[in-house]
Amino acid sequence: MRNMAVTKAERSAQGHFGLIVAIALGTMLNPLNTSMIAVAFSRLQEEFAVDYSAISWLIATYYVASAVAQPVMGKLGDLFGRKRLFLAGLGLVTVSSMLAPFSASIGWLMVFRVIQAIGTSALYPSGMGIIRQVVTSKLARTLGVMSIFASTSAAFGPSVGGILLHYSDWPAIFLINFPVILVSFILAVRWMPKDGAAQKPAPGALDGWGILFFIVLIVTWLFFFLSFQTGVSFGLLAAALALTAGFYVFEARRRHPFVDVRFLAANRQVTLVYLQFILVNIVFYSVMFGIPSYLQQVRAFDSQQVGLLMLAISGFGVFVTPLVGRWIDRKGSKTPLITGSLIVLTGALLLLTLHDDSSPAWIFLVLAVLGISGGFHNLGLQTALFASVATSETGIASGLFMTSRFMGTILSSSLLGAAFGHGITTGKLHGLAAACAVIGVLILWLSLRLPARAGTVKPSN
Repeated sequence: MRNMAVTKAERSAQGHFGLIVAIALGTMLNPLNTSMIAVAFSRLQEEFAVDYSAISWLIATYYVASAVAQPVMGKLGDLFGRKRLFLAGLGLVTVSSMLAPFSASIGWLMVFRVIQAIGTSALYPSGMGIIRQVVTSKLARTLGVMSIFASTSAAFGPSVGGILLHYSDWPAIFLINFPVILVSFILAVRWMPKDGAAQKPAPGALDGWGILFFIVLIVTWLFFFLSFQTGVSFGLLAAALALTAGFYVFEARRRHPFVDVRFLAANRQVTLVYLQFILVNIVFYSVMFGIPSYLQQVRAFDSQQVGLLMLAISGFGVFVTPLVGRWIDRKGSKTPLITGSLIVLTGALLLLTLHDDSSPAWIFLVLAVLGISGGFHNLGLQTALFASVATSETGIASGLFMTSRFMGTILSSSLLGAAFGHGITTGKLHGLAAACAVIGVLILWLSLRLPARAGTVKPSN
């Protein structure tokens, strides 16, 4: 009997491990493909004979599609089955990765990238829903594993893309997805719990008009943020504000709203989590995309040196995340989030100490401080969110969480455009650092406003 119990426990442990790896590999595809293509921009301009404005649209369309599709796919997974949606998402990524290398123009490449964004956007919310369904204890540690996959894939994306481009050509950036897709698919089929029989949703349960309204709203806001690079568009701002008010009124009257705006208005913690995640990603991506350009153009470091220095962000984030997961499991998210906020503020202020003669060792140390902060925020905000929503709402909540990430990414590109738009200098880096420090103060203020036991996740039934 004891041997049978041990065997059963071992099978359960293997199942959890296989499930977590399947979901982690799937969810890393979005950040990996977001950052990996950055090194191929010059090659794509040459291949398709386009200027940089076309490349900017290649970036923007992926961000917009991801920001919109994340919550939509989360809702579809909640309604029709999360395993089904996860496998369907892998299928879309497979199709797009097969077709993208044969793109006849930059327009077709944008189309295939949008399909890829939609496919990868199905993986995170459905995967998070399955984890909350299966993992009944030590959730923060499990989420820590997911966070490591996501953060390292985003951080190592440019390095991977550079190696592929060096030994092959830009199509390899899409072909490298296939091994990840294959392993994730095999493990998902083997270890993911089966969905129940697909049931026809109640009339109005999908809220198609709400989804369409949400798409128009998000696209309008994102293009307003993009306008910062050339000057603020007050017309887009007025349209975005009007649509926001209209969306709130529309969804508040729906019996089965796509976004439960009344819940968001009543639940301060969820709203604070989304807002804080936007701010965290503004700082993270401003550093991730701004510092390499500064090091290459101002300090004249080569790509290998820059890659090694940028490892400080991903490496220290990976090291810290498991420790933070144990801390959150014991004490909740608030204290770790306050600690992470103080670290990101310190890191932003340390950027002000970088000068034209700063040593590589000091640059590495400054970036390491910023990398440590990421290990606190990604995990702490996820657990704070899941503590505030029902298990049945995990898909849509996770989708909106990732939408917040892409909002932060778009805002970071706007901040970089404002800081470096007319050339990169050490003085302009200090201006960027000062802006990040102000954002760091806001992040700290939001962390202090969280409830004392925020992020203490109760086991799901």
